[in-house]
Amino acid sequence: MSSQMDQMIAEFDRFRSRIRQAEARFEGVEEMTERISQVRSVATSPDRNVTVTAGANGTVTGIELAQGAMSLGPAELSATLMDTLRQAVAGAVRQQAEAVDDAFGDAFGINTSDQVRQAQAEAFGGPADDRRTEEFPHGRASDPSDDDFDEDTIYRR
Repeated sequence: MSSQMDQMIAEFDRFRSRIRQAEARFEGVEEMTERISQVRSVATSPDRNVTVTAGANGTVTGIELAQGAMSLGPAELSATLMDTLRQAVAGAVRQQAEAVDDAFGDAFGINTSDQVRQAQAEAFGGPADDRRTEEFPHGRASDPSDDDFDEDTIYRR
């Protein structure tokens, strides 16, 4: 009877050890979830006529058009909007991948950020890091009191 009891105790100890390992691996889930909810990426077109802001899960949270955008033809404005939108969403996705890597990368031996950059490079047909985005880790943006409109636009950069 004693060996059965010893065996049950040993099995229970192994079970508790596995629970502790799982808890340690998933300790960062709450922080990761908070970081992802605060993702913010802003992309501006090269001509500065279009600015798009994307948030968590690539959700577009803002589109700003400078006065010069109104002088673009429909096809050019549409293409500029789509390109800028893709860049903002891609920046948000990269931030989310970084949050996942920070929380779980070591535990699972994967690098989500590298995989996202590679997929984006293939999708966009260029270098993975050649993006016109401003990324704000943890949702922090530039100084909101900066009202310098020296380039004939009322939109913040």
